[in-house]
Formats: sequence, C-alpha cells, structure tokens
Amino acid sequence: MPRYFLEVSYKGTAYSGFQTQENANTIQAEVEKAFEVLQRDKVTMTGSSRTDAGVHALQNFFHFDYDGIIHPQFLYKVNAILPADIVIQGLKPVNDNAHCRFDAINREYKYFIYRRKDPFLQDRAFFYPYKLDMELLEKAAAIVKEYHDFTSFSKRNTQVKTFSCDIIESQWLQEDDYLVYNVKGNRFLRGMVRALTATMLKVGRRKLSLDEFRAIIDAKDCTKASFAVPAHGLFLVSVNYPPNKE
Repeated sequence: MPRYFLEVSYKGTAYSGFQTQENANTIQAEVEKAFEVLQRDKVTMTGSSRTDAGVHALQNFFHFDYDGIIHPQFLYKVNAILPADIVIQGLKPVNDNAHCRFDAINREYKYFIYRRKDPFLQDRAFFYPYKLDMELLEKAAAIVKEYHDFTSFSKRNTQVKTFSCDIIESQWLQEDDYLVYNVKGNRFLRGMVRALTATMLKVGRRKLSLDEFRAIIDAKDCTKASFAVPAHGLFLVSVNYPPNKE
C-alpha cells in the first residue's frame, strides 16, 4: 500500500498535544478528521515527534498508508477544512518502509524568552524579566553537549527504554527581541527541553552554580531539575531526514 509523509505546522495553544488521546483535542485528531472529510475515507497517522500540550511546531511530520486516489487539490482543500492554527505544508509519496519517527536523524527545538512585557507574545514565548548572566548560560549550554544520559530532565512515568540522547547543538542565542535556547539532537525525552531551559535559567540567575548543574545531570534524578517554564515558549523547529527519506 502506498505510503505518504505529511508535513504539518501548528500553534499548540488550544490542543492537548500532538498525538491522539482519549477525550482530548489533539493535532493528530484534527488532521485525521480533515483527511476523512476531504477523502471520505479514514486513515490512522503515525507521528514523528510528540509535542506536549501547548507546544508549537514549525515543522513536524506524519506518515500514513493509503491506496485511494489523493484529491488533486489536497493541500488547498485540507487546509480549508483544518482550523486556522494548523496548516499542512506538504504531502509526499515515500518508500513503503519509510518511517517518519524512526528514520529521523535529528530534531531541533527552540525555546523563546522575552524580557520586556509584550501582550502580543504571551502565548508564543515566556516572559522572563530577570537579570541573567549570559556567559554562565552559554557555559551551561556547552556542558549539555558533554552528556548522553538525561534521566534528570525527563518527566516521570515515561515509557522509554533508554534516557540516552546525542546532543549535536546546545546554545543560547539572541534573535531579534528574543533570548532563545536552541538545541538539536537525535531524540528528546518528555519534558526534556523545558527542563534544560528552566534549570539553566537558574544558572543564569546565579541561583545554581555550573558544578551544581553538572551534579543535577549526574544524579539521574528528575526531582533535582527544574521544569518551571511554560509550554508556550517551546517550538519544534525541524525534523531532519537522510536524503530521499523526506
């Protein structure tokens, strides 16, 4: 049966996350519903990267199998059906064994912070008006790349088999009026980017030393890290595949 990759962007404010959940509105539920309305046929989609409630994505993917004829104006029609906060960016036939989750070689996230009150940013970035030591933040971000076990930065009750992640990039950036934590890795644990961000902000405020930050990582204990930044500052920026996979 033919397989397709579907690229999607969304503002996650109104949703209980990416993946279908019972008695909750999710990105997957809305996309599958729009597909059914347009094609008059059901499919079950597999997601590349799960995002939590309130988290946004500039790029995420589904794959699905479908042996029917795709509407010739699929993108235009399905986007007309979808809510305004979800958009399908592309649909592409792929090999029958292509998998949008397992074939991804890395994923990139950004956490956006703004320092001056702005009512137009309140659902897309975190208002954090405190003085920060940028040199300490940058040193903490560099430390992250030295480690592979991120147990301390994973939410409890997760069902993953390993807490190992390979972090390719970890840095604090100034982008326009935003302070941004940018991180790229082969995989991420549930809540991991927000926990890294929140814990490093404590370093930036001199409430936690760099040695104490290392100790939190080494402890492999999620009660040691801070998770105290909201979901709405987090964006999944990209999901990257080898050539000919996406």
